[in-house]
Amino acid sequence: MISVAEALQRILDGVHRTSTENISLADAHGRVLARDVTARLTQPPADVSAMDGYAVRAADVAEVPATLTQIGESAAGNAFEGTVGPGQTARIFTGAPVPKGADAIVMQEDTEVSGGQITMTVAPWPGKFVRPAGLDFQHGDVGITANRVLSSRDVGLAAAMNVPWLTVARRPRIALLATGDELVRPGEPVGPNQIVSSNTIALMGLIKASGGEAIDLGIASDDEDSLRALASGARGADMLVTLGGASVGDHDLVRKVLGQDGLELDFWRIAMRPGKPLIFGSFGETSMMGMPGNPVSSLVCGIVYLRPAIRAMLGLDSQAASRSARLGQDLPGNDQRQDYLRATARLNGNGETVVVPFEKQDSSMLSGLAKADCLILRAPYAAAAKAGERVEILPLSGETTGI
Repeated sequence: MISVAEALQRILDGVHRTSTENISLADAHGRVLARDVTARLTQPPADVSAMDGYAVRAADVAEVPATLTQIGESAAGNAFEGTVGPGQTARIFTGAPVPKGADAIVMQEDTEVSGGQITMTVAPWPGKFVRPAGLDFQHGDVGITANRVLSSRDVGLAAAMNVPWLTVARRPRIALLATGDELVRPGEPVGPNQIVSSNTIALMGLIKASGGEAIDLGIASDDEDSLRALASGARGADMLVTLGGASVGDHDLVRKVLGQDGLELDFWRIAMRPGKPLIFGSFGETSMMGMPGNPVSSLVCGIVYLRPAIRAMLGLDSQAASRSARLGQDLPGNDQRQDYLRATARLNGNGETVVVPFEKQDSSMLSGLAKADCLILRAPYAAAAKAGERVEILPLSGETTGI
């Protein structure tokens, strides 16, 4: 058996970044930017007012009250084309260009109006309430750098920079193939010797949340021809993920059948619990990951290996976002396998996260994983730990927020 760290590194070394594609700005939220975005214009394009009020020459109102003659009006989209001279002012609205000659804005609340005569009651300094040209960005500025997940703020900035199309990383295509005569799809009649296949649905959600595109190849029976036929549907995908059939039983056919069709195995079996019988290799041009059939095992492997692999394909940081917490109860020493204990988390009176593992950690119990807030990581041969000690955890709450 190899360590979790070695397995993850070999998986990351075995996948490749996806190609790029150009998409509409309207479709860009949540995608991974592959090329820097530069401004196609200057914003604001000219000096503009930050307030509703009056454009003045600061020197004319150095001493107040000062009464000036209004000679025009400047509004957004309808600039005043004249020049503000000595003793003059122009009505101005927020976002409107500052007229030539003016160098400050007096808020309308600091004025008294009598016909065309405007008395200023507050003395502004030069530049007061003036947004200079290029304050936000200038033509050619790099506004958004590559290799980041695009937020609503990012796409708003791209729109302001007059960029209608963005170059993004293509979503990795992950083909999922469940195996086993005992499996039926959700909603189908369940026979006396059958169970509902939950792994595919669960991993499809994880793949989507990680930035990938899931392809459901269906359920292969415990038959070589069935497995071979359905696995052929992975051609063109970036990775084939099989579910079940990766162990050593007579009906675990994945390595045998795919090996006959070109599977090159990198490793098999990892010193972890749950998820020991995970395999990884290449199936032609497609990476291949064979996951255990138990639902908790497959999802934990998805969190530990598949999600980082997808992020690596997208050009993102693939390091797991682990952090520390305090134990809420004693834990015994660990054996040679790295443990991932399903646990709940709460805040104590000091604002610290306290984690308590579930009593039952069976890898077939999906209900426990669904209720869990985190996974407690227990290194191989970890010593017994007392309540109050710090442990490393993998939070699960962030999955629904996407990549």
